[in-house]
Amino acid sequence: MSLKDIAEELVAGCRENRARANLDKLYAPDAVSVEASDQGMPRETRGLDGIKGKHDWWENAMEVSGGDVSDPMLHGEDRFAVIFEVKGREKESGKDFEMKEVAVYHVADGKIVREEFFY
Repeated sequence: MSLKDIAEELVAGCRENRARANLDKLYAPDAVSVEASDQGMPRETRGLDGIKGKHDWWENAMEVSGGDVSDPMLHGEDRFAVIFEVKGREKESGKDFEMKEVAVYHVADGKIVREEFFY
């Protein structure tokens, strides 16, 4: 897949609630995910299984009620960014939240090899 194809499929998957299903399709087995801060888990997660675990945690801990996913913004031959805006509720506390983050994805050999979140 080309950079543009990967970026468009990632965004489509997020918009169509199939982001987790896209992990095997779009991510390298040794991909790295980096959060902006430590939120009770390590900032850096290595490997596709770890990234799947982050998705599981999010789905179990948060209830999303709305939001928006920007079109992908390509950067050169190997990177793209996406802006995520999310509204929801923490399941455990019942606290409502709104968040906005920028995600930068690095691509090599037709797969996402690194994602970095800024918020």
